[in-house]
Amino acid sequence: MPPATYEPVESPDATTVFPYHDLTPPTTADVYKARRVVRRYLPETPLVRSEFLSAELDAEVYLKREDTLPTGAFKVRGGVTLGARLDDDFRERGLIAASTGNHGQSVAYAGREFGVPVTISVPENPNPGKVRSMERMGATVEEHGPNYDAAREHAERQAAEEGYRYVHSANEPDLLAGVGTAGLEVLDELPDVDRVFCPVGGGSGAAGYCLTLGAIADARVIGVQAEDADAVYRGWHEGHLEPGTESDTTAEGIASHVPFALPMKVMRERLDDLETVTDGEIWTAVAATFREENLTVEGATGAAIAATLRAGTELAGEVVVVPVTGRNVAATKLVRTLEEAP
Repeated sequence: MPPATYEPVESPDATTVFPYHDLTPPTTADVYKARRVVRRYLPETPLVRSEFLSAELDAEVYLKREDTLPTGAFKVRGGVTLGARLDDDFRERGLIAASTGNHGQSVAYAGREFGVPVTISVPENPNPGKVRSMERMGATVEEHGPNYDAAREHAERQAAEEGYRYVHSANEPDLLAGVGTAGLEVLDELPDVDRVFCPVGGGSGAAGYCLTLGAIADARVIGVQAEDADAVYRGWHEGHLEPGTESDTTAEGIASHVPFALPMKVMRERLDDLETVTDGEIWTAVAATFREENLTVEGATGAAIAATLRAGTELAGEVVVVPVTGRNVAATKLVRTLEEAP
Protein backbone atom coordinates (compact mmCIF):
# COMPACT_ATOMS: atom_id res chain seq x y z
CA MET A 1 0.00 0.00 0.00
CA PRO A 2 1.48 3.41 -0.91
CA PRO A 3 2.36 5.84 1.90
CA ALA A 4 -0.02 8.64 2.79
CA THR A 5 0.88 11.55 0.53
CA TYR A 6 -2.05 13.93 0.87
CA GLU A 7 -1.80 16.84 3.27
CA PRO A 8 -4.55 19.40 3.93
CA VAL A 9 -4.58 22.52 1.79
CA GLU A 10 -5.91 25.99 2.51
CA SER A 11 -9.65 25.83 3.06
CA PRO A 12 -12.21 28.58 2.44
CA ASP A 13 -14.31 27.40 5.39
CA ALA A 14 -13.62 26.07 8.88
CA THR A 15 -13.29 22.45 7.75
CA THR A 16 -10.32 20.57 6.32
CA VAL A 17 -9.97 19.96 2.61
CA PHE A 18 -7.35 18.04 0.67
CA PRO A 19 -5.88 18.49 -2.83
CA TYR A 20 -8.42 16.08 -4.29
CA HIS A 21 -11.37 18.22 -3.15
CA ASP A 22 -12.68 20.23 -6.09
CA LEU A 23 -14.51 23.31 -4.84
CA THR A 24 -15.95 24.17 -8.24
CA PRO A 25 -19.75 24.07 -7.93
CA PRO A 26 -21.49 21.46 -10.08
CA THR A 27 -23.85 22.61 -12.80
CA THR A 28 -27.27 21.40 -13.85
CA ALA A 29 -25.52 19.50 -16.64
CA ASP A 30 -23.42 17.71 -13.98
CA VAL A 31 -26.63 16.60 -12.26
CA TYR A 32 -27.83 15.06 -15.52
CA LYS A 33 -24.49 13.23 -15.85
CA ALA A 34 -24.78 11.98 -12.27
CA ARG A 35 -28.23 10.63 -13.07
CA ARG A 36 -26.67 8.09 -15.43
CA VAL A 37 -24.74 6.69 -12.45
CA VAL A 38 -27.56 6.89 -9.91
CA ARG A 39 -29.96 5.04 -12.22
CA ARG A 40 -27.58 2.08 -12.34
CA TYR A 41 -27.42 1.63 -8.57
CA LEU A 42 -30.60 3.05 -7.04
CA PRO A 43 -34.35 2.99 -7.71
CA GLU A 44 -36.30 6.14 -8.41
CA THR A 45 -38.25 7.33 -5.37
CA PRO A 46 -42.01 8.03 -5.33
CA LEU A 47 -43.53 11.49 -5.48
CA VAL A 48 -46.71 11.28 -3.41
CA ARG A 49 -49.43 13.87 -2.80
CA SER A 50 -49.78 14.68 0.90
CA GLU A 51 -53.49 14.78 1.64
CA PHE A 52 -52.79 16.18 5.11
CA LEU A 53 -50.60 19.10 4.03
CA SER A 54 -52.63 19.82 0.91
CA ALA A 55 -55.81 20.17 3.00
CA GLU A 56 -54.10 22.21 5.71
CA LEU A 57 -52.60 24.68 3.25
CA ASP A 58 -55.17 24.69 0.43
CA ALA A 59 -52.31 23.79 -1.90
CA GLU A 60 -51.02 20.83 -3.90
CA VAL A 61 -48.28 19.49 -1.64
CA TYR A 62 -46.15 16.53 -2.71
CA LEU A 63 -43.65 14.51 -0.68
CA LYS A 64 -40.51 13.27 -2.45
CA ARG A 65 -40.05 9.97 -0.65
CA GLU A 66 -36.26 9.67 -0.32
CA ASP A 67 -36.92 7.52 2.75
CA THR A 68 -37.61 4.63 0.34
CA LEU A 69 -33.96 4.48 -0.76
CA PRO A 70 -31.89 1.54 0.54
CA THR A 71 -30.29 3.57 3.36
CA GLY A 72 -33.55 5.34 4.23
CA ALA A 73 -32.14 8.75 3.28
CA PHE A 74 -31.34 10.92 0.27
CA LYS A 75 -27.56 11.13 0.66
CA VAL A 76 -26.89 7.70 -0.83
CA ARG A 77 -27.43 9.29 -4.26
CA GLY A 78 -24.22 11.24 -3.73
CA GLY A 79 -22.41 8.27 -2.23
CA VAL A 80 -22.84 6.05 -5.28
CA THR A 81 -21.95 8.94 -7.60
CA LEU A 82 -18.67 9.55 -5.79
CA GLY A 83 -17.94 5.84 -5.37
CA ALA A 84 -18.40 5.12 -9.06
CA ARG A 85 -15.88 7.84 -9.94
CA LEU A 86 -13.34 7.16 -7.18
CA ASP A 87 -9.68 7.30 -8.18
CA ASP A 88 -8.01 3.90 -8.15
CA ASP A 89 -5.37 5.23 -5.72
CA PHE A 90 -7.95 5.20 -2.93
CA ARG A 91 -9.71 1.91 -3.58
CA GLU A 92 -7.32 -0.12 -1.44
CA ARG A 93 -6.63 2.39 1.32
CA GLY A 94 -10.30 3.26 1.64
CA LEU A 95 -12.71 6.03 2.53
CA ILE A 96 -13.27 7.91 5.77
CA ALA A 97 -16.09 10.26 6.68
CA ALA A 98 -17.69 11.92 9.68
CA SER A 99 -21.41 11.66 10.15
CA THR A 100 -24.35 11.65 12.51
CA GLY A 101 -25.65 8.80 10.38
CA ASN A 102 -27.08 9.47 6.93
CA HIS A 103 -23.87 10.64 5.25
CA GLY A 104 -22.08 7.73 6.89
CA GLN A 105 -24.64 5.27 5.60
CA SER A 106 -24.25 6.75 2.14
CA VAL A 107 -20.47 6.25 2.18
CA ALA A 108 -20.82 2.77 3.71
CA TYR A 109 -23.29 1.77 1.00
CA ALA A 110 -20.96 3.03 -1.72
CA GLY A 111 -18.01 1.24 -0.12
CA ARG A 112 -19.88 -2.06 -0.14
CA GLU A 113 -21.13 -1.50 -3.69
CA PHE A 114 -17.65 -0.78 -5.07
CA GLY A 115 -15.53 -2.97 -2.78
CA VAL A 116 -13.81 -0.14 -0.90
CA PRO A 117 -13.12 -0.23 2.88
CA VAL A 118 -14.90 2.49 4.87
CA THR A 119 -14.37 4.08 8.29
CA ILE A 120 -17.02 6.40 9.77
CA SER A 121 -16.34 8.74 12.69
CA VAL A 122 -19.49 9.49 14.70
CA PRO A 123 -20.12 11.56 17.85
CA GLU A 124 -20.52 9.87 21.21
CA ASN A 125 -23.99 8.43 21.87
CA PRO A 126 -24.96 8.23 18.20
CA ASN A 127 -28.29 7.12 16.75
CA PRO A 128 -28.01 3.35 17.36
CA GLY A 129 -30.08 2.39 14.32
CA LYS A 130 -27.84 4.38 12.01
CA VAL A 131 -24.73 2.80 13.54
CA ARG A 132 -26.15 -0.71 13.06
CA SER A 133 -26.93 0.11 9.45
CA MET A 134 -23.39 1.33 8.74
CA GLU A 135 -21.86 -1.71 10.37
CA ARG A 136 -24.15 -4.09 8.48
CA MET A 137 -22.85 -2.56 5.27
CA GLY A 138 -19.30 -3.36 6.34
CA ALA A 139 -18.11 0.01 7.66
CA THR A 140 -15.94 0.42 10.75
CA VAL A 141 -17.69 2.91 13.06
CA GLU A 142 -15.64 4.89 15.60
CA GLU A 143 -17.18 7.13 18.28
CA HIS A 144 -15.20 10.28 18.86
CA GLY A 145 -16.07 13.54 20.61
CA PRO A 146 -19.27 15.03 22.02
CA ASN A 147 -20.71 16.34 18.75
CA TYR A 148 -20.55 16.09 14.97
CA ASP A 149 -17.82 18.65 14.55
CA ALA A 150 -15.51 16.85 16.98
CA ALA A 151 -16.08 13.63 15.02
CA ARG A 152 -15.43 15.50 11.78
CA GLU A 153 -12.13 16.89 13.03
CA HIS A 154 -11.05 13.38 14.07
CA ALA A 155 -11.86 12.02 10.60
CA GLU A 156 -9.90 14.84 8.98
CA ARG A 157 -6.84 14.04 11.11
CA GLN A 158 -7.09 10.35 10.28
CA ALA A 159 -7.31 11.15 6.59
CA ALA A 160 -4.08 13.13 6.78
CA GLU A 161 -2.25 10.56 8.91
CA GLU A 162 -3.41 7.34 7.22
CA GLY A 163 -3.98 8.47 3.66
CA TYR A 164 -7.67 7.61 3.55
CA ARG A 165 -9.84 9.40 0.99
CA TYR A 166 -11.76 11.87 3.15
CA VAL A 167 -15.34 12.14 1.94
CA HIS A 168 -16.38 15.62 3.00
CA SER A 169 -20.06 15.82 3.85
CA ALA A 170 -20.66 18.66 1.39
CA ASN A 171 -17.48 19.98 -0.26
CA GLU A 172 -17.72 17.29 -2.94
CA PRO A 173 -19.17 18.13 -6.39
CA ASP A 174 -20.11 14.48 -6.93
CA LEU A 175 -22.19 14.45 -3.75
CA LEU A 176 -24.07 17.60 -4.70
CA ALA A 177 -24.66 16.42 -8.26
CA GLY A 178 -25.76 13.01 -7.04
CA VAL A 179 -28.32 14.23 -4.51
CA GLY A 180 -29.56 16.70 -7.13
CA THR A 181 -30.88 13.81 -9.20
CA ALA A 182 -33.93 13.73 -6.91
CA GLY A 183 -34.95 17.05 -8.39
CA LEU A 184 -34.77 15.67 -11.92
CA GLU A 185 -37.08 12.83 -10.89
CA VAL A 186 -39.56 15.37 -9.51
CA LEU A 187 -39.50 17.28 -12.81
CA ASP A 188 -40.26 14.10 -14.76
CA GLU A 189 -43.58 13.79 -12.92
CA LEU A 190 -44.32 17.36 -11.93
CA PRO A 191 -42.75 19.91 -14.31
CA ASP A 192 -44.61 22.90 -12.82
CA VAL A 193 -43.50 23.43 -9.22
CA ASP A 194 -43.92 26.74 -7.41
CA ARG A 195 -41.98 26.13 -4.23
CA VAL A 196 -39.69 23.62 -2.49
CA PHE A 197 -39.00 23.49 1.26
CA CYS A 198 -35.72 21.67 1.94
CA PRO A 199 -33.94 21.07 5.27
CA VAL A 200 -30.39 22.41 5.49
CA GLY A 201 -27.60 20.88 7.54
CA GLY A 202 -24.56 21.18 5.32
CA GLY A 203 -26.72 22.25 2.39
CA SER A 204 -26.14 19.52 -0.20
CA GLY A 205 -29.84 18.73 -0.56
CA ALA A 206 -30.90 22.35 -0.93
CA ALA A 207 -28.08 22.93 -3.43
CA GLY A 208 -29.32 19.96 -5.45
CA TYR A 209 -32.83 21.39 -5.64
CA CYS A 210 -31.42 24.80 -6.58
CA LEU A 211 -29.65 23.19 -9.55
CA THR A 212 -32.80 21.38 -10.70
CA LEU A 213 -36.20 22.69 -9.65
CA GLY A 214 -34.77 26.17 -9.13
CA ALA A 215 -32.75 26.35 -12.33
CA ILE A 216 -35.11 24.47 -14.65
CA ALA A 217 -38.64 25.05 -13.29
CA ASP A 218 -37.89 28.45 -11.73
CA ALA A 219 -39.36 27.16 -8.48
CA ARG A 220 -38.66 29.07 -5.28
CA VAL A 221 -36.29 26.94 -3.19
CA ILE A 222 -36.57 27.63 0.55
CA GLY A 223 -33.94 26.23 2.91
CA VAL A 224 -34.83 25.44 6.52
CA GLN A 225 -32.45 25.18 9.48
CA ALA A 226 -32.98 24.53 13.16
CA GLU A 227 -33.00 27.71 15.21
CA ASP A 228 -30.44 26.21 17.60
CA ALA A 229 -28.04 25.20 14.80
CA ASP A 230 -28.23 28.22 12.51
CA ALA A 231 -24.67 28.76 11.28
CA VAL A 232 -25.60 28.34 7.62
CA TYR A 233 -28.64 30.57 8.10
CA ARG A 234 -26.48 33.36 9.46
CA GLY A 235 -23.70 32.79 6.95
CA TRP A 236 -26.11 32.89 4.02
CA HIS A 237 -27.87 36.04 5.20
CA GLU A 238 -24.68 37.80 6.32
CA GLY A 239 -22.36 36.66 3.51
CA HIS A 240 -19.68 34.71 5.42
CA LEU A 241 -18.51 31.18 6.27
CA GLU A 242 -17.86 31.67 9.98
CA PRO A 243 -18.72 28.74 12.29
CA GLY A 244 -21.58 29.07 14.73
CA THR A 245 -21.04 29.13 18.46
CA GLU A 246 -23.23 26.10 19.18
CA SER A 247 -25.33 23.36 17.66
CA ASP A 248 -27.96 22.35 20.18
CA THR A 249 -30.74 21.00 18.01
CA THR A 250 -32.02 17.50 18.71
CA ALA A 251 -32.53 16.99 14.95
CA GLU A 252 -29.10 15.41 14.42
CA GLY A 253 -29.33 15.36 10.63
CA ILE A 254 -29.09 19.18 10.54
CA ALA A 255 -26.87 19.67 13.59
CA SER A 256 -23.65 21.02 12.03
CA HIS A 257 -22.48 24.47 13.12
CA VAL A 258 -20.01 25.02 10.26
CA PRO A 259 -21.05 26.43 6.85
CA PHE A 260 -19.52 24.54 3.92
CA ALA A 261 -18.04 26.46 1.02
CA LEU A 262 -19.29 24.44 -1.94
CA PRO A 263 -23.03 24.20 -1.22
CA MET A 264 -22.96 27.78 0.05
CA LYS A 265 -21.73 28.94 -3.38
CA VAL A 266 -24.71 27.28 -5.02
CA MET A 267 -27.18 28.50 -2.41
CA ARG A 268 -25.95 32.09 -2.58
CA GLU A 269 -26.58 32.10 -6.30
CA ARG A 270 -29.91 30.26 -6.45
CA LEU A 271 -31.56 29.80 -3.03
CA ASP A 272 -34.57 32.09 -2.60
CA ASP A 273 -34.65 32.17 1.20
CA LEU A 274 -33.29 30.43 4.26
CA GLU A 275 -35.47 30.19 7.36
CA THR A 276 -35.22 28.70 10.84
CA VAL A 277 -37.71 26.74 12.94
CA THR A 278 -37.59 25.73 16.60
CA ASP A 279 -37.00 22.22 17.83
CA GLY A 280 -40.53 22.31 19.21
CA GLU A 281 -41.90 23.01 15.73
CA ILE A 282 -39.70 20.28 14.26
CA TRP A 283 -40.91 17.50 16.52
CA THR A 284 -44.52 18.66 16.42
CA ALA A 285 -44.28 18.31 12.62
CA VAL A 286 -42.69 14.85 12.96
CA ALA A 287 -45.54 13.74 15.23
CA ALA A 288 -48.20 15.23 12.94
CA THR A 289 -46.69 13.48 9.92
CA PHE A 290 -46.75 10.15 11.73
CA ARG A 291 -50.33 10.59 12.90
CA GLU A 292 -51.80 12.11 9.74
CA GLU A 293 -49.74 10.34 7.06
CA ASN A 294 -48.68 7.19 8.96
CA LEU A 295 -45.16 8.15 7.87
CA THR A 296 -42.01 8.10 10.01
CA VAL A 297 -39.64 10.98 9.28
CA GLU A 298 -36.45 12.34 10.82
CA GLY A 299 -36.11 15.69 12.51
CA ALA A 300 -34.53 17.15 9.38
CA THR A 301 -37.66 16.41 7.38
CA GLY A 302 -39.70 17.70 10.30
CA ALA A 303 -37.96 21.06 9.89
CA ALA A 304 -39.06 21.33 6.26
CA ILE A 305 -42.62 20.30 7.10
CA ALA A 306 -42.71 22.78 9.99
CA ALA A 307 -41.69 25.63 7.67
CA THR A 308 -44.32 24.54 5.15
CA LEU A 309 -47.01 24.61 7.83
CA ARG A 310 -45.79 27.96 9.11
CA ALA A 311 -46.15 29.47 5.62
CA GLY A 312 -49.88 28.74 5.89
CA THR A 313 -52.22 30.61 3.56
CA GLU A 314 -49.25 32.07 1.67
CA LEU A 315 -49.09 28.73 -0.17
CA ALA A 316 -52.76 28.60 -1.19
CA GLY A 317 -53.10 27.47 -4.78
CA GLU A 318 -49.40 26.62 -5.18
CA VAL A 319 -47.70 23.37 -6.14
CA VAL A 320 -45.26 22.61 -3.33
CA VAL A 321 -42.64 19.87 -2.92
CA VAL A 322 -41.20 18.74 0.41
CA PRO A 323 -38.42 16.12 0.30
CA VAL A 324 -38.73 13.39 2.91
CA THR A 325 -34.96 13.39 3.34
CA GLY A 326 -34.84 10.43 5.71
CA ARG A 327 -36.72 7.99 7.93
CA ASN A 328 -33.88 7.09 10.31
CA VAL A 329 -35.19 8.56 13.55
CA ALA A 330 -34.23 6.74 16.75
CA ALA A 331 -37.12 4.69 18.10
CA THR A 332 -36.84 6.17 21.60
CA LYS A 333 -36.91 9.70 20.18
CA LEU A 334 -39.96 8.96 18.05
CA VAL A 335 -41.87 7.38 20.95
CA ARG A 336 -41.07 10.34 23.20
CA THR A 337 -42.11 12.75 20.46
CA LEU A 338 -45.48 11.04 19.99
CA GLU A 339 -46.11 10.95 23.72
CA GLU A 340 -45.26 14.62 24.27
CA ALA A 341 -46.65 16.24 21.11
CA PRO A 342 -49.92 18.17 21.44
